[in-house]
Amino acid sequence: MKMLVNMRDVLKAADENLYGQGAFNANSVAQIKALVEIHEELRSPAIIQGANLANGFMGGCIDFAKCTLEDKKKGAKNIGDAVRKYAENSKVPVVLHLDHGNDFDACKAAIDGGYTSVMIDGSSLPYEKNVELTREVVKYAHERGVSVEGELGVLAGVEDDVFSEKSSYTNPLQALDFFKKTEVDALAISYGTMHGPNKGKNAVIRKEIAIAIKEIMRHEGIDGFLVSHGSSTVPQYIVKEINELGGDITNAYGIDVNQLVEVTKSGINKINVDTDIRLATTRNVRELFKNRPELKNVQYCDEIFNLLETNPKVSDPRAYLHPIMDTIMYGNVPNEGVAEIVREVELAVKETVGTLIVKFGSVGKMPLVKTHTLCEMAEYYNSRK
Repeated sequence: MKMLVNMRDVLKAADENLYGQGAFNANSVAQIKALVEIHEELRSPAIIQGANLANGFMGGCIDFAKCTLEDKKKGAKNIGDAVRKYAENSKVPVVLHLDHGNDFDACKAAIDGGYTSVMIDGSSLPYEKNVELTREVVKYAHERGVSVEGELGVLAGVEDDVFSEKSSYTNPLQALDFFKKTEVDALAISYGTMHGPNKGKNAVIRKEIAIAIKEIMRHEGIDGFLVSHGSSTVPQYIVKEINELGGDITNAYGIDVNQLVEVTKSGINKINVDTDIRLATTRNVRELFKNRPELKNVQYCDEIFNLLETNPKVSDPRAYLHPIMDTIMYGNVPNEGVAEIVREVELAVKETVGTLIVKFGSVGKMPLVKTHTLCEMAEYYNSRK
């Protein structure tokens, strides 16, 4: 069986060859399946992300903002099982990465569930506390060959349990100190992006921050990678279509994809995208009910339709797809109506992710990634001590 890989292998190829490596969030088995398939079709390396609260949701907690550690443990295993199922015969290297782990236990739950890379987000903590927490996660992860991403600086916006009204840009000199003290593999920086669908109509990335950090890293011999969070492009045609189908999505703007392409040449290696997938899924499901009104009377589909109708502002599929949690968590499809919805979920992933794989330049880059087993990576980390 083909094993999932450490994120360092995938980001090293992107860094050396100056293309962008997309990292895409999943909240269901259908999305995981589609993510693996679209990367295979385009021969692109894949980073599939489960967010901290995605683990809770995939553990069966519908009110995922209140999920417990036990929910996260269960969900991490469900996501890990699904990724391994669809990646085991894949030609492309696949990373399973935890997005925005908020404490050591969340990261441990992900690693124990089969994640090969984790993010520990201590960016809201005082600097030394962030360093301390990140070092604790790095020690546990590296002993198991698992890569770690940290965060320095604060992004404005809302994404699951990550919230801030204001941004604080990453200090390049502090980023160097952070890499040295924590030995993280990758660092998410704050340089003008924002979480969520409301980034502002003319959001501008300060690429000089990424350039400065990368140049200092090279000068000091730091072998690490930079990550762009809050980088969804929020396609306006999809927002328009949602609203024409009865939705009410307002003030939704993303990062200009051309800016994202440009920063891949300026030191950014990994680009996180979630909102685009959520929006396309919502558009597809609304469109399905418009074109197939008889589905409103099919078991489970009726509940999904009613949730969408009564919540026109909703864009997160978890808010209306929870009537089919067995399908979400395990991929079990109870009837043809639900099968239609699953197909739309998969198509939404392929449309948005496929577009960005092409834009970011990772099409056909599969052969550039030199992979190692987690045992080999554990030996590598141990040799650096």
